[in-house]
Parts: sequence; structure tokens; C-alpha cells
Amino acid sequence: MVTAITNGIKISVETAYQDDFSNHDQQQFTFAYRINIENLSDHVIQLKRRQWFIFDSNGTQREVEGEGVVGVQPVIEPGSYHSYVSACNLSTDMGSMSGNYLMQRMVDNTEFIVEIPEFELIVPYRLN
Repeated sequence: MVTAITNGIKISVETAYQDDFSNHDQQQFTFAYRINIENLSDHVIQLKRRQWFIFDSNGTQREVEGEGVVGVQPVIEPGSYHSYVSACNLSTDMGSMSGNYLMQRMVDNTEFIVEIPEFELIVPYRLN
């Protein structure tokens, strides 16, 4: 698990290789990731947008951005959290992801960026 805290918002990431959804022969490797967003600040926040940077070990890079996460723009109270699971496909058996969320403080509509720490996506057999 990797964790980062930015502006009082703690982001934790866990990953898992999804062999059942991967196809080695066609160079498709699927990884699931669980994100936990914990509000350690004193303000109610809302996640407005996400931006991902996805890297394959062959040098391919992709950027994905859009509104919310998995179809929602969660509002997170102080001391509370929001968790979700999503997935990423790579064309190699190793890679990484990092990114950021655009958050908004509800009290004054101030927007700020929260870092999503870089995490590795590695097929288990590569770890031996």
C-alpha cells in the first residue's frame, strides 16, 4: 500500500493483479486498485475531477482525466472517507500510475489539488 497526504487529504492505494481478466497472449494485463480518500481536514470537501498518468514498462504513457471517480463526485465530511475500486489495463506486465484529484472546499468553494501517490502495477511472477 502507498499513501500520501496533501492539504489534509490522505490518499491510500492498494493494487491487485487480475489474472482472470488478463490475456498474456494478446499482451493485455489487468490490474485492480482500491483508493481510500480520507478527509483529515476541518472542512467538508468534494472530489470534482481526476487526472491519471499511466506508464507501461515499454515506455508507453497515457493520460486519463474526467469528472469524479467511477461516476460520482463524492462529498467527504471531516474525519470521514470515501473508497472505490477501479481497474487499469496495461500492454506490459509491469507499469505504474500516479495522478491527482481536483477537490473543492464546500465552505468557500476553494479548489485545490490532492496528489495520488505513484503506485506500481506488477504481475506477481515478475516479483520472483
